[in-house]
Amino acid sequence: MMPEVGQAATAFDPKPQFVRIKKEYLPGQLLILPRSYYLYFVTEKRKAVRYGVGVGKAGLEFTGTATIDVKKEWPTWRPTDEMIERSPRAYSKFINNRYVQPGGPDNPLGARALYLFQNGVDTYFRIHGTIEPESIGQSVSNGCIRMLNEHVADLYERVPIGTIVTVL
Repeated sequence: MMPEVGQAATAFDPKPQFVRIKKEYLPGQLLILPRSYYLYFVTEKRKAVRYGVGVGKAGLEFTGTATIDVKKEWPTWRPTDEMIERSPRAYSKFINNRYVQPGGPDNPLGARALYLFQNGVDTYFRIHGTIEPESIGQSVSNGCIRMLNEHVADLYERVPIGTIVTVL
């Protein structure tokens, strides 16, 4: 018996699991429920693969619908100007320059990144890996959806450009 979205939850489990979902979403769509820290990849009518995620801190969350318009393996990264302004001490090496951190095992975006766009415009929100696996199941990011590197690599292979993402 597969658990359903909305059923009384047992302890949080970030491992990918096949589950039933109550609401109908089209196969291939992604559904993210930040309050429960899960991302669902719809595989067929009312069925999905569920992954544990980390989400944005209060006030920094993304909600709504977007599409994945860019996918990158071992992406480069630079914090947004807003991130630097909010936490200049944390991002001091990015102040007054155009430095971009190369992709690799020390990059905050981890192994893969799926870039979310609305109407062809980059939202600067991502679904990406992380170098902080302990952050999965928590609200700690600057708004992005974090996944364990092996999970985002699996999802990366499953979703094509143009995939619809709904964050509730």
